Amino acid sequence: MTETALTQRQPSVWWGAMIICGTVVGAGMFTLPVVMAGAWFGWSLLILLVSWGCMLLSGLMFQQASRYFPIGSGYDTLTRALLGRRWAALNGLSILFVLGILTYAYISASGPVYQHSLNSAGLPVSTAGAKALLTLCVAIVVWLGTKGVSRIMTFCVLAKLLLLVSVFGGLLTQVDLLTLADAGSSESDYWPYAFGVLPFCLASFGYHGNITGLISYYGGEQKRVRRALVFGTLMSLVIYLFWITGTMGNLPRTAFPAVVASGGDIAALLAALRDRLHVGALTFMMALFSHFAVIASFLGVTAGLFDFIADRLKLGDTPLARFKVALLTFLPALSASLWFPDGFLAAIGFAGLFATLWAVIVPALLYIKARRRFAKQESAGALKTLAPTMVITFGVMNILAWTLSWLNLLPTFSG
Repeated sequence: MTETALTQRQPSVWWGAMIICGTVVGAGMFTLPVVMAGAWFGWSLLILLVSWGCMLLSGLMFQQASRYFPIGSGYDTLTRALLGRRWAALNGLSILFVLGILTYAYISASGPVYQHSLNSAGLPVSTAGAKALLTLCVAIVVWLGTKGVSRIMTFCVLAKLLLLVSVFGGLLTQVDLLTLADAGSSESDYWPYAFGVLPFCLASFGYHGNITGLISYYGGEQKRVRRALVFGTLMSLVIYLFWITGTMGNLPRTAFPAVVASGGDIAALLAALRDRLHVGALTFMMALFSHFAVIASFLGVTAGLFDFIADRLKLGDTPLARFKVALLTFLPALSASLWFPDGFLAAIGFAGLFATLWAVIVPALLYIKARRRFAKQESAGALKTLAPTMVITFGVMNILAWTLSWLNLLPTFSG
């Protein structure tokens, strides 16, 4: 078979980019305008751009480190081989915690949204019932295997892309530049609130668990993997930019403390926007978009958590074994969501803290170690030398921001 024929058979970069974008753009995007309200548009835009650049670099560094290992080698294999057992154990716990806390966050945030939709359709159900029903549906798909997840993920991503044009196009046509600029506000200092936005922006670009799968998907062809990472994260960045512009241009800064007081989740934000939008169909399109966004990321996160638990416990791949893994994947998060229903924002913040380890610092360390061990003869340009330092600095700043926020040492926007 010719090389041209092999190239033609390889999946398109577009599909890899959609996998990345589908995982990244989920329920977390709805927290961005809420947590960015204090810093408002200018500072938030700057932090979002920096976060995108550093998270893309960390993903590319993990991909570069993985090229020295067999296709399919994941975080545990690379970390154990390059950094040792202790780092591998710490990194594994970090991955488990982040994926588990995100599962809890998605269940907590999406329950009220699906409850509203079911009630509107004439199906009376409580918030707890909506959460349990959604979790059961996703659990069944994940239990059935990767094929079902990939098909539903592709459908959700396509639906999101179609809805984006309608939702964001409608929001942007109603943007008030004076509202976006916070004109007339008595407060002129936005930068004190900027530091606290960092962990949330980091958590909004979490795709690193998909890199190993992409490498296998493209048969180890590094150029296609790199392009998928760049295009996928760039698509996500554009979506976020449209989102914060549309929300902050329609909802004044003084309205956001009430959104936070209502839980700061998807339902609270959509309720606040619903009262201010002039196009009735737009609120329906936003609710529909939120459903697909949540399902796509919910599937991506829980599939990764399911695979991680299955790999660590080595229970096998029988239906009974997969059922046990599914219980461990979904039941703790669902129980926590029922007992602590208002922890959505805090959960995303915790995810940003622990994701700093396995999605920022560890990839940079793996890249440094891999170059020292396998690429001594390769010349290192300025970017290759500077990039790990930039990414590790970004990670340290995130840890510092989260710690200061947790200790209540950062200012809180109250309107």
